[in-house]
Amino acid sequence: QDMNREVVKTDCATARIPELDFEIPAFSQKGVASAALASLKRVLQATDKEVASKIDEFIAKLKQLKELQSSFTFIIDDPSGNSFVENPHAPQKDDALVVTHYRRTPQQAAMLGLEGEEMEEKPADSVEDLRNEVLQFNTNCPECNAPASTNMKLVQIPHFKEVIIMATNCDSCGHRTNEVKSGGAIEPQGTRITLRITDPSDMTRDVLKSETCSVEIPELEFELGMGALGGKFTTLEGLLKDILELVERNPFTLGDSSTPSKAEKMQEFLGKLQEIIEGRTKVHFIMDDPAGNSYLQ
Repeated sequence: QDMNREVVKTDCATARIPELDFEIPAFSQKGVASAALASLKRVLQATDKEVASKIDEFIAKLKQLKELQSSFTFIIDDPSGNSFVENPHAPQKDDALVVTHYRRTPQQAAMLGLEGEEMEEKPADSVEDLRNEVLQFNTNCPECNAPASTNMKLVQIPHFKEVIIMATNCDSCGHRTNEVKSGGAIEPQGTRITLRITDPSDMTRDVLKSETCSVEIPELEFELGMGALGGKFTTLEGLLKDILELVERNPFTLGDSSTPSKAEKMQEFLGKLQEIIEGRTKVHFIMDDPAGNSYLQ
């Protein structure tokens, strides 16, 4: 029954039978051992009778094993991990079959062409690793549900704290999103930041708006709730443009469901917001974050 087991032996695997002191090296053979030895014996018979007779003896022993006249051990050593010997009792344990996993040596990695991937892992600070590395994981696009990839990176904001920036790009529909999550704990006290916008250069200030932060512009009697827009790390101009786009996209304010009076008021509001973005109107910009994780440069 053991002779009926299915076996997968890749080119880079070494096959051994210790009882015969026999080994088929990696990348040396794809066919059957006895057939290859028989062809070698025919070549040697014309030149070296002694070696040919030893091969004869060996082929006879190999045939005895094939006919199972005695028990033997068959070992496949595959650095790539892609070889296989069937367990006919699966999922139960097979007492006759032992599978051992091991870490590749640099020589084995070089043989497989993996020198670049099998670098020795040097111990490093895990936080430092995250700062220098962009992590990527598979997600689905929120717009078209096609498979997409999300990149995640830990970023240190100067004179503030660390945040996690997450960006999703969809190759199918071109949809892009980016969101910021706070990398630290909730602060002991909340933060309320008030900026009096007096110059167009104020629009270039960096802004970190966490997902718990609400935004207020008293002069426009406008307030954006803490759940809206999620976490953002952008400039003040970028945040105001996101607010402008959010208001424009609302179907109840400017869509078919809106009334003419509401639409007129909304257009007036959008015009004032555009003036602020262009630096033509002086207003107060207030960020209120009970978690204390927002920042204005």
